[in-house]
Amino acid sequence: MPLAVRGLLGVSVRCCSHFHRLVPRSRSRWGSAARLYSNKSKEVEKLVICVEGNIASGKTTCLEYFANSCNIETLTEPVPKWRNIWNHNLLALMYEDPSRWAITLQTYVQLTMLQQHILPQTVPVRMIERSIYSAKYVFVENHYRSSTMPAVDYAVLTEWFNWIVTNVHIPIDLIVYLQTTPETCQERLKSRCRTEEKVIPLEYLEALHQLYEDWLIRETSFTVPAPVLVIPADHDVQKMLKQYEDQKEKILYPFCKRSST
Repeated sequence: MPLAVRGLLGVSVRCCSHFHRLVPRSRSRWGSAARLYSNKSKEVEKLVICVEGNIASGKTTCLEYFANSCNIETLTEPVPKWRNIWNHNLLALMYEDPSRWAITLQTYVQLTMLQQHILPQTVPVRMIERSIYSAKYVFVENHYRSSTMPAVDYAVLTEWFNWIVTNVHIPIDLIVYLQTTPETCQERLKSRCRTEEKVIPLEYLEALHQLYEDWLIRETSFTVPAPVLVIPADHDVQKMLKQYEDQKEKILYPFCKRSST
């Protein structure tokens, strides 16, 4: 039976397995609609949404759609930085020899994702591609479990990550999880133009998918920092755009409502 739950932004969301689910978290910050205005200053607060998903799950398409909606700032993954740090392509090096370069890349990923999170926000809504949490809980974890990252490297990154999330305010109000099968991601990778990704095997995508599911769906691995909106994303672009259109007001309310008046 479908279950009506009180949504993140104060609207009733109908949960259906064939469409999407809003997964509540006990430690999440609920009632975002109620805190959009400060009781003292009446100043509009900011909304931060992270779009999560496997490689080639459609995150960029999602951000591009919402970039044209309301007054929204979108921050894509800082891949150009990973591909060129002082003329070194860390992303390519990691895929070529993960045992040697995983710690180097993931250290830089953690830094650059932190920079995304703490960048001053000047508009009501910000959407970020992935987060410092998925960098650690999915990608670093996968390196460690697959033995491409030694235990000592994993320990150092974990210590850094724990210090960051304890001492730095990283606001996230909603996670939009684009849920795809590894097979769909592999097919999409074939049509992309990133040369570094040509060496990605299906097994790697399957491992990332499992970690995403353990984290955001089954909650068997790590703490989820915000409510999760699950959107099935195996569909073609046009159907995905239709889903984003249907979901827009629920995700962005009341910002879309205010901007249209």
